[in-house]
Amino acid sequence: MSKIRLMIIDDSLFFRTFLSQRLGRDPSIEIVGSFGDPVEASEQILQLRPDVLTVDMEMPKMRGNEFLRVILPKHPNVKAVVISSLSGNVFDAMHAGAIDFVGKPGSQPGYNEDKFVAELLQIIKVASVAHVIRSDAVPARAPVSPFASPLAGHVGLSGATSKSVIAIGASTGGTEAIIEVVKRFPLKTPGVVIVQHMPPVFTKMYADRVDKICAMSVREAQNGDRVENGNILIAPGGDQQMYLRQDSRGYYVYLTPEPKVSGHCPSVDVLFGSVAKTAGKNAVGVILTGMGADGASGLSTMRKSGAHTIGQDESSCVVYGMPMVAYNMGGVAEQLPLSSIGDAVLRRFGGRQ
Repeated sequence: MSKIRLMIIDDSLFFRTFLSQRLGRDPSIEIVGSFGDPVEASEQILQLRPDVLTVDMEMPKMRGNEFLRVILPKHPNVKAVVISSLSGNVFDAMHAGAIDFVGKPGSQPGYNEDKFVAELLQIIKVASVAHVIRSDAVPARAPVSPFASPLAGHVGLSGATSKSVIAIGASTGGTEAIIEVVKRFPLKTPGVVIVQHMPPVFTKMYADRVDKICAMSVREAQNGDRVENGNILIAPGGDQQMYLRQDSRGYYVYLTPEPKVSGHCPSVDVLFGSVAKTAGKNAVGVILTGMGADGASGLSTMRKSGAHTIGQDESSCVVYGMPMVAYNMGGVAEQLPLSSIGDAVLRRFGGRQ
């Protein structure tokens, strides 16, 4: 099997050397180039033929997200992985077509070099086989209206009740996929709970970004937050699992430090399992693009409890992993392209025909 041809782009010579040495030890990786200047790197892509680029966000002459918006449309077979300190610009890079991102060592408490290298290697390997899906038609910082459905504030959901809830899980490629789904939800859509695999702190930045795009209110979840019509809660990255619970006032989220489940914390399986137990037939579950199997078992449990379940189809997934496993387990009642999922969710509540 041929090696993954990797090009490193970072303005720090020390960090480029570190990446070259540590990533180059992996027998599946071949370092074909290392550049501190994105302009120089762009001039060498045709000659060096990388499969994957690692790209820093903050560089001289051109930021990483700007570099990707220029380069990726010209080289459709090249995959990009972003390495970022704490910056909301990383989501502009995702919109430009990067497959995934990883936080730099030191950007998160307890995030040491060995953990960083192991995570980055996994992401590079996933990126090398990912399906490239790029949004070239809409600017990364467009105002709300071009993203949101034109009917987002006006669609009635006659079938929704106070017990209705929507649960969404995603991983690789999910930051853009989630937006594609929830931008179609009108203001009074039933409460939404989401697990998107993401490093700590970045989930708050992501929630703030999605909040600017959607008709619904979006925030990073805190323990005890109510799950109510018009609100979307995104599980914080880190060491807490997120559960859906119910009391006399309705649904709320319970966050508690727990070990990883299905390789992740927060885990989609944990969230979906709790939704099945708490909401049963009143829930809709959606599993989107992502590597691995997290969420597949939980979605199957939701379907058995009477919930309606939707899985993203292979052609629209960046990585057809989690939805594929869920489908093969019988957990997916309806498999759809990403562009149809938001409206399919609304149909369960009497919206959109």
